[in-house]
Amino acid sequence: MKVLCLHGFRTSGSFLQKQISKWDPSIFADFHMVFPDGLFPAGGKSDIEGIFPPPYFEWFQFNQEFTEYTNLDECISYLCDYITSNGPFDGLLGFSQGATLSALLLGYQAQGKLLKDHPPFKLFVSISGSKFRDPSICDVAYKDPIKVRSVHFIGAKDWLRLPSEELATAFDSPLIIRHPQGHTVPRLDEAVVEQLRGWTMSILQSSKAHQDIGQCVENGEAGPAEIMPEEAYKINGGNDNQFSGPTPVTPKEAHENKTNGQDPTDPKMEIEVTQEA
Repeated sequence: MKVLCLHGFRTSGSFLQKQISKWDPSIFADFHMVFPDGLFPAGGKSDIEGIFPPPYFEWFQFNQEFTEYTNLDECISYLCDYITSNGPFDGLLGFSQGATLSALLLGYQAQGKLLKDHPPFKLFVSISGSKFRDPSICDVAYKDPIKVRSVHFIGAKDWLRLPSEELATAFDSPLIIRHPQGHTVPRLDEAVVEQLRGWTMSILQSSKAHQDIGQCVENGEAGPAEIMPEEAYKINGGNDNQFSGPTPVTPKEAHENKTNGQDPTDPKMEIEVTQEA
């Protein structure tokens, strides 16, 4: 499965790749992660100067209130062409501006505004993302809950904490991971690594099951009516409605979650990273 990873403002694809490399490699072991650079060279000072070498890029420009955007349409057109030419992609991952842009693409695709011939995305990882604030965008992109399996990293010290909370509400049954850090890709403790590994594995298994069923139907070996209820349950990731429930958990995990005060039946699950960077 391929995941398109969009970096933050005035950084680069290589920098996001380095940021994600701090995570346990088992989380995305079965995914091909693609890290393109933004469409435009950085138009000003980068926050990572002296930390990571240039060049730096940005996807679009915006005013201080984040209500007016320059080159956004051109950026969207560029990404749609990139996705069509280099895909299909199964998911999107983004940090900050890249997460905000990724969520916009998902919302627009769900509303039939773009990528009509591209298969629906199966997953989204948002790190410090936010919504656009222009009503003409919001009224389309976030009109209905976006039915894509999503995980949202929200930092306690992040200046985009509240906007990140708001973005999570645009998705159907989001998994929210809270961490004590700021505007960064956080380090993950063992419990969160295990949770994320299970989350990605459930998506892989669901995708494979759908591919197997499609192949059987194509070969005339089976039809949808022949799928047993327990098989359908597995295919749907452990939910009665595909991609509409919380991240599946095993009975052992359910017991541990309840012990920790987390009800796994809550449609908006939340877990916390306990360590600082």
